[in-house]
Amino acid sequence: MADADAVQDGGIGARLAPGPAQPIAPQPAAPAPQPAAPAPAAAEMTLVEHLTELRGRLVKSLIAVAIGTGIGFWFWKDIRNILIAPLPTGTVQVLGPGDAFVIALRISVVVGIILAMPVILWQIWQFVAPGLTQSERRTVRPWIPIALGFFALGVVIAYIVLSPATQFLLAFTDDVLVANLAAGPYFDFVTTMFLVFGLIMEFPILLFGLSRVHIVTSQQLSRLRRQIILGIAIFATAITPGGDLVSPIVLGFTMYVLFEGTVVAIRRTGR
Repeated sequence: MADADAVQDGGIGARLAPGPAQPIAPQPAAPAPQPAAPAPAAAEMTLVEHLTELRGRLVKSLIAVAIGTGIGFWFWKDIRNILIAPLPTGTVQVLGPGDAFVIALRISVVVGIILAMPVILWQIWQFVAPGLTQSERRTVRPWIPIALGFFALGVVIAYIVLSPATQFLLAFTDDVLVANLAAGPYFDFVTTMFLVFGLIMEFPILLFGLSRVHIVTSQQLSRLRRQIILGIAIFATAITPGGDLVSPIVLGFTMYVLFEGTVVAIRRTGR
């Protein structure tokens, strides 16, 4: 019995004795934090999206022109009287029943374009700006109010030139060539002059923009000064209505002064 008890106790002890340590399964390491994904870049606009945006910009510009046209139509008689003031007789004649309305509409539209020019320039900038870099935006942005100032300068110059240009042209009339001016051709001449002078004054913006995209430099413009002066003279003569000598001389001189100023501005940017 003693031996049986000893064997039994030995078996129990063997079962209770600590055996070799069981291997502990390794815990998976915590995954390393992944770097934050970069914000997705703005997708490039498709052609349809560009056309849709362009249509929206045009609609806003046309709305501004329509509002300005309404203002011009409200004051068209006062504006008409100002434009007729340089004439010796102070009157012009209409040749058809609808001429007076067409003239009123033409004056109103031209006034509308002039008044809407800030909105038009802003819409152009909003359409072009997304395609420029940040530095290019900072460089070009100040030229938006400058472009508006140039347009206003052109309109003011046209008004100043209107009286001497008209007097020059009417100096060739006499008792045979009587100066009974028709309203339609006269207001076509006046309104065209205002728009031409205003738009031509924007050419420094074009030169500066060409310098930003590395097409022209101040050195190139300086070397081509003689050719550019000749081109300005020819262009001013061809673009001004009426055929007088005063308008192209004043327009050409103004363009030359703006050209020299633009060359200086481009040179200061290091181009």
